[in-house]
Amino acid sequence: MAATLHPRRVDAFGELAGELGLCFGGDYNPEQWPREIWREDAELMVRAGVNLVTVGVFSWARLEPSPGERDFGWLDEVLDLLHAHGIAVDLATPTASPPPWLGILHPETLPVNPDGVRLVAGSRNQFTPASRVYREHAVSIATAMAERYVDHPAVRMWHVGNEFGQIDFGDEAAREFRLWLRERYGTIEALNDAWGTLVWAQRYRDFDEILPPRRMPYLVNPAQSLDFRRYTSWALQRVFTEQRDAIREAGATQPITTNFMGFEPLTDLWEWAADVDVIADDQYPDHGSATASSDIALVQDLMRSLGGGRPWALMEQAVSATSWRPHNLPKSADRARLDSLQAVARGADAICFFQWRQARTGAERFHSALLPHAGADTEVFASACALGADLQKLRPVVGGRVAASVGVLFDWPSWWAAEEPGRPTERLRTLEQVQRWHRALWRRGIAVDLVKPGADLSAYAAVLVPHSYIVETDAAAALRAAVQRGASLVVGPFSGVADAHAGILTGRSPVLLRDLVGVSGEEWVGLPDAPTRVAAESAWTTAPAVAEASVLGERLRADGAEVLARFEDGHLAGAPAITRHRVGEGTAWYLGAVLSDAALAAVLDDALDAAGVTGVVPDRVLPEDVEGIRRGDALFLLNHGEGTRHVTVPGPHRDLLSDADVDGQATLAPGAAMVLIERHAE
Repeated sequence: MAATLHPRRVDAFGELAGELGLCFGGDYNPEQWPREIWREDAELMVRAGVNLVTVGVFSWARLEPSPGERDFGWLDEVLDLLHAHGIAVDLATPTASPPPWLGILHPETLPVNPDGVRLVAGSRNQFTPASRVYREHAVSIATAMAERYVDHPAVRMWHVGNEFGQIDFGDEAAREFRLWLRERYGTIEALNDAWGTLVWAQRYRDFDEILPPRRMPYLVNPAQSLDFRRYTSWALQRVFTEQRDAIREAGATQPITTNFMGFEPLTDLWEWAADVDVIADDQYPDHGSATASSDIALVQDLMRSLGGGRPWALMEQAVSATSWRPHNLPKSADRARLDSLQAVARGADAICFFQWRQARTGAERFHSALLPHAGADTEVFASACALGADLQKLRPVVGGRVAASVGVLFDWPSWWAAEEPGRPTERLRTLEQVQRWHRALWRRGIAVDLVKPGADLSAYAAVLVPHSYIVETDAAAALRAAVQRGASLVVGPFSGVADAHAGILTGRSPVLLRDLVGVSGEEWVGLPDAPTRVAAESAWTTAPAVAEASVLGERLRADGAEVLARFEDGHLAGAPAITRHRVGEGTAWYLGAVLSDAALAAVLDDALDAAGVTGVVPDRVLPEDVEGIRRGDALFLLNHGEGTRHVTVPGPHRDLLSDADVDGQATLAPGAAMVLIERHAE
């Protein structure tokens, strides 16, 4: 991870939100429009309640039309105009999309795909993070912007780049990858040992023989692939930190961030989190999916967790349709409102969109915007104004935190390693399992933190491990300590399989956890397409009527654990499928297969009951499609479904959105939301 050379300002975003209230706005690209449009934009922003816009993300070609030729006059005008209208600016370095001249003059700055094809300018993201020439030009333009605008009163945040996720397999990347490997391993002998290069005669004589995992005749060494993923995340992080440091060296005291992309597979956000002053994220859930609402809630819990529980910023979302899916479904005004309120409920203090004014030209001309092609006399703009008014009503929740008593382990290297080819099944997907387990808690109104393996777990009454392919000694020790002090632990199948280099841990699995879970295995097997029946033993008193397993199972034996269910048929007939093991003051459950939803929910209910974990309302399970979560003193209830729902609410409350009193029961129309404050707490 890149070293932090300058003090972080993790309090600065809180100060900004404390001053402005919930931040509301979006990406603003004035360079795409004639000057006479700018004043209209500012006036309509005021009308909508916009108080924060991101400026400059894609403006490099306008700011530097030729190498070394800088044109800041237009940006001076824009910042002055926005400040005059009371609108704060998140000023972006424009380095995500270099001007065409950079790639033409320096083709080595352009990325190369796994097949050796060099990509060209004409779109966006046309750079390799390995290129020293690119990084020098990026730091130069970032420095010039920071020196010019560090004291401008409109600039309240800095935004480096945009959606880091570029990857390169070319010679520039090869050079930097080798340097990274030398730093990591020291000697080629150590690398050969870690990578297991005697398999298929891959042993290297020197670091200079190593290449990125380009297109090969057959499968790539999984250790090489894993390290290249680590290197790529590090290389992108270096691009960010170099520009961040340039901004700080110019004297900036404002918070500095960049926009993450949820569970983006090319960046290890646990490594990145310490380098940004505020966590920010772009979120585009596909509401054509039946699980969109719970899936995006998981992403929001991740963002809050990356920041240690501090409020975060929703930097981008769509107000209606996107333009990049094969078939783009629009959002209703109720859905756009609900998406925003859901983010606030799960810790966001900024609700922003891509973008302010809908582009007339270019690839994103059909991507929705707060101000659409048809102008202000539209339902979309009216809904934006209504959302701005709603967010102003929620000032009391600014700075509030979500208290979670359940931690869910998730780690990027484990995810990467778990999905390399050549495993028992390619149907077991780490993120899919995390989503399923999280969804069960979401249905119960139970708040969740995502936790990096090895972190302190003392804050959690229950710890869930849906799928952690890599488990190292520090993670195993933290899990054991949590259970011994009284926590409930539930571990999913195919966990604790490999070490940090993706090498299989030898011995009965899960090698580092088997004493903790009281069960051990000798074989992982893909299960047939027809569900495998799982028969409950008498000890599993809360078993569902039907329990089934699919995808992958394990041949286990109980080594001190109590067997709650066994495989009833097939290759694993008679083997334990679900076990429970008392350790110290707590209990550990182990699942030897991917369980059906009902069976998984029953196991999680047992574990949560044992840990004393309850939801935010008296109902064990919230009504269908209803989300409930408490942030600070406020209880958020959101109806994501199409029918009216009733939720039991203990005690008298007031809804901050409608100013209505709610006592005993909250009635939520389809797409409706309430933000309830206890009346005696006001």
